Amino acid sequence: MKVLVTGASGLLGSSVAAALLAEGHAVTTLQRRASGVTGALDVLGSVTDPGLVEQATAGQDAVIHLAAKVAMTGDPAAFEAVNIEGTRTLLAAAQAAGVSRFVHISSPSVAHAGDSLVGEPAGPADPEHARGEYARTKAHGELLALAADSPAFPVLALRPHLMWGPGDTQLTERIIDRARAGRMPILGSGAALVDTLYATNAVDAILAALTAVTRTHGEALVVTNGQPRPIGEFITRLALAGGASAPGLRIPVAPALVAGAAVEKVWELGEHDDEPPLTRFLAEQMSTAHWFDQRRTREVLDWTPRVSIAEGMAALARHYSGT
Repeated sequence: MKVLVTGASGLLGSSVAAALLAEGHAVTTLQRRASGVTGALDVLGSVTDPGLVEQATAGQDAVIHLAAKVAMTGDPAAFEAVNIEGTRTLLAAAQAAGVSRFVHISSPSVAHAGDSLVGEPAGPADPEHARGEYARTKAHGELLALAADSPAFPVLALRPHLMWGPGDTQLTERIIDRARAGRMPILGSGAALVDTLYATNAVDAILAALTAVTRTHGEALVVTNGQPRPIGEFITRLALAGGASAPGLRIPVAPALVAGAAVEKVWELGEHDDEPPLTRFLAEQMSTAHWFDQRRTREVLDWTPRVSIAEGMAALARHYSGT
């Protein structure tokens, strides 16, 4: 097939593009900077540019939409421009171009209102109660994608949860860097169970969705390793795999929630190039259980993770040690 991958300059997008090429597909990518994927045709720009999106979707059989504004804080209008209007623009162009498969990459945060999630299925995206501008706008974007679903234009939404692995800068490197600096806390007991997703498994699931969307579509699926572990244990194992010391800083949950909300407000008042050290959403994520029933995901995708958490941690340790 001819497949357009948006957001292919990040780890997940570039890995998906490379995997598609390895399977013999022709791949076009759309993002602001070069994907670095040998064999892919890069279209440089934003999903907010209708003319560029029309150019990128022309002649494509399928679209995998990963492009998004991802940050813990920021101007609401900037999130809306990419995550809502960019998705709207891409959907319209893909339909006009005759694209016959659309895989939309979303996030479990679109259906998370801050409470614990224990063995839950993928609930409906809820912009009104989603926490933070990223989650709110991604929820709107997912609803737009699923509303466009039809037999002629099948859409499947995937929600990868807490992806990690070698080369991941969003979660893995942040935890390791903060642990090295002695600034990575464990909130409360650290016993809340969380699901995570190793990067290789995320790529496999997205490629499986490209086939599955022809037979099952119009729904969202959370994708994880299906191995919930205590959040404190997971953070510690990541830190140690990256060559850092185990986090020794412990913060009670209630003060962390208050501090996270205060830090958000401070960040909103000034101009910052980096992410805040803590937000209320992050404090909730680090102190509440969130793990998911994977039976529907595995049934629809006909997929199971091939890399366990233990195997992933070993690969991460080899990556950081250079062996």
